[in-house]
Parts: sequence; C-alpha cells; structure tokens
Amino acid sequence: MSLHIPAEFVEKYNKPGPRYTSYPTVPVWEPGFDENGYRAALTELASRPDDELALYLHLPFCAKACHYCGCNMIVDHGKDAVDLYLDRVEKELGMVTDIIGTGRKAVQFHWGGGTPNFLNEKQTERALKMFRDAYDFQPGAEVSLEIDPRIATAEQAAFFKSVGFNRISMGLQDFDLAVQKAIGRNQGRERTLDVYQGCRDAGFEGVNIDLVYGLPGQTSETFQKTLKEIIQLQPDRVACFSYAHVPWVRPNQEKVDTTIMLEGYDKFQLFMLTVDLFQDADYTWIGIDHFAKKDDELSVALGNKALHRNFMGYATKPAPHMLAFGMSGIGDVCDRFVQNAAEMSPWEEAIDAGKLPIVKGHKLTDDDKLRRHTILNLMCNLELPWSLTEERWGASVKELMPEMLKALPELVDDGLCEMDNTGLRITAKGRYFVRNVAMTMDAYLGKGKGKPIFSKTV
Repeated sequence: MSLHIPAEFVEKYNKPGPRYTSYPTVPVWEPGFDENGYRAALTELASRPDDELALYLHLPFCAKACHYCGCNMIVDHGKDAVDLYLDRVEKELGMVTDIIGTGRKAVQFHWGGGTPNFLNEKQTERALKMFRDAYDFQPGAEVSLEIDPRIATAEQAAFFKSVGFNRISMGLQDFDLAVQKAIGRNQGRERTLDVYQGCRDAGFEGVNIDLVYGLPGQTSETFQKTLKEIIQLQPDRVACFSYAHVPWVRPNQEKVDTTIMLEGYDKFQLFMLTVDLFQDADYTWIGIDHFAKKDDELSVALGNKALHRNFMGYATKPAPHMLAFGMSGIGDVCDRFVQNAAEMSPWEEAIDAGKLPIVKGHKLTDDDKLRRHTILNLMCNLELPWSLTEERWGASVKELMPEMLKALPELVDDGLCEMDNTGLRITAKGRYFVRNVAMTMDAYLGKGKGKPIFSKTV
C-alpha cells in the first residue's frame, strides 16, 4: 500500500456515519412532513420559473433479488406491473406539473432502481416521452440510467443510446464467481464484457462501472484481479461502494454469510488497494468512493472546485432543485427534502387517491443550511475555508460553528486534517475518513436510538 494506516487507527474511526448525500440526513426527517409540505415547496418553485431542475425516476423492478442488495426493489410482480406503475408515475408527474407548470428547464435526468433495464423498449420510450413532454431538457443535459448486465444485451445498450440516454452505469460488483455465488448474483463474465463493449460501440458519452467491496468471499487477491480487469476496460468512471450489512433494514441480507466476509481493517485494505490501483492507472479519486479518468467532467470539476453532491452521487451539472418520482424517490425542492413512500402499496394508494405520496420530509432551518453548505464543500472539495460562510452568513465558519472546533484537535493530531488561519484541509490519510471529519459538523448525530441506521465509514 502506498500509505501506511495502522489497524488500531482504522478501528478507532470505523464507526457508523452518514454518507452525506444530503444534510440533514434522511433518518432525522419528520414523518409529520406530508404532501402539504411538498405542495408548499412546489408552489414556491413555481414562482422561480428560471431555476433549473434535476429529475430522478425510481424503477423498482428486478428479475431476481440479490442477497447483498440495499436498494428499494421488488421481484414479485405480475404481467402488467410495469405498465400499471408507469400509469401512476404519469399521474404523479401530472400532479407536480399542475403546480409548477410544464416546460421547466431540466439539466439532469437519472433512472435508478431496481433494474431500469427491466423495462422493455415500448415501456422505456413511454417513460422517456412523459418526462420530455413535461420538461425542457437543456442542451448537454445528462440523461443516465443504471443497468444490470445479466438481463442486458449489446442491442439493448444501442437502443438506450438511440432514444436519448447519454450516460450508462453497469452494476458489476465483482467478477469472481465465488463472490457472485455468495451474493446470489451469478453474472457471466463474457456476457458482462459483451454488454460493456455494446455500450462502448453505441457511443455513450460516459460508460461507468459500479463495484462493491466487503462482499462475502472477497479477498485482496480475488478483488485485485477484478480491479485489474476493470482497469483494462477503461471505463470513464468507477464507483466502488462499501458493502453495508444492515439485515434489520434489508431482510434479504440475512442470506449473506458473514463468516466469509472481511470486516474492519481487512475490509479497509480492499479499498486502499482500489485507490492505489486506480490512481496508478491515472484515474482521479473523486470524493469518497468514485474514480474518473483525468479528462472526465468529474475530474475537471474537482480541479475547478465545481463538484456537486446530491442524492444521485457526485455531479457536474448541479441544479438547485431535484424532483423525484416513483416509489421511494427522494427530492430536494426549495430548501425542503421529501421522500415518497418506500413500499409499493402505500405509494400506489396515495397516487390513486390523487395525493402526492410523501411519507416524510424536512424543511431546512438556517442552521441546517449553514451546515449543509460546509459539509458538502468538505465532501466535494476536501477543504473548508473559514471564509466560506462570510458572504452569505456574515461571519466565518469558526464564529458560526464553535462546537466543531472543539472536536477537530483530535482529528488533527491523528493526521486526518490540517488547520491554519485560512481553514481546514483533508490530508492524504484523511481522504479515507472524510465522513468522520464531516460528522463533527452534524448537529443531529447521536440523537437517535436503537440499531445503527448508517453504514460504517470503512
């Protein structure tokens, strides 16, 4: 490893913590925030017609459940399930456009799941059309989706490109057959490579690959082999996520054999290996778990300190608002966070009753906005200038968040960050523990009860 980090150090900082795709984080949002709160946010958005939008569509359908999966998905669906789901998405879309109007500028549209490529061509075209009819997709808008190569083909990839998608992400997780068996995701290597080549041949602006480390059966030797194969493919971006074992949240994970799963320091070394190999292959390490080619938009944005982070991950085309559709969709509108019902039946019942299917949300306070600004700056730019808040809040970070300063000396002594009169900067060692540093700014941490609701930082 290019950097030595002792096991006891990893053990000290390997504790549950948010990934900070939002602040405040989802678990502290209020169940009392319902569709009325969302309608108020949309009404305010209607008064800001020039504001650009990001859009998200959740498509929960999967052909088969993987043991490790932490997504909101369903596999028990009838013949007409997708069409009925799209009927309701169209109604949900109509309820939103009734308030904000049609023709609003969209700069980002992402399909997540589930398995978005579970839809057939007719269903895909229908879903795209309903959003294109409702919104004005701007030149250069990022239109992206995630696919499962087990049910994809090169021809399907070409179809997605032909109907307007310009970025595609493949869920690979790991090439090793023993690991695939352990996670219930048998994924033929040759088929995966054929689908990847099909994406390349189709001419997507970006072909991305998703990996997961810490899965049952993974070892440094087997994972290194997968990483080297991925590097040979030269994807534009790679996301390498830490496996979060939370069976009390995702019962399907009870099938995971934890006795063959690396944890703590051993798991941490898998990610250190990932960083070393991708940086040696001339990829830029983005944020906490992404890698991008040097000329990729993400790398350029990082260099220009123009990187953005939202519920879809790291982004280069930030919009001040994100509208989410479908079951479990999470939105961010006019300083309100909103979440749709995460289970199918409640989501369907709300739509059928003509209601927006909001089950929880949060209206940001002034203190929330301050901390959100500082945390996202740290997560994206790996630094926190004390002057960051002066223009908007009239005082420095030091003056506005004195309690954070009390927690920082220990992190400085441990080498996670450096401080001087100008601000805070994450060190090479601290790159692996950015979430821990961000946690010092979180006013809500430690107030919940029961089992941990966040994954561990390693």
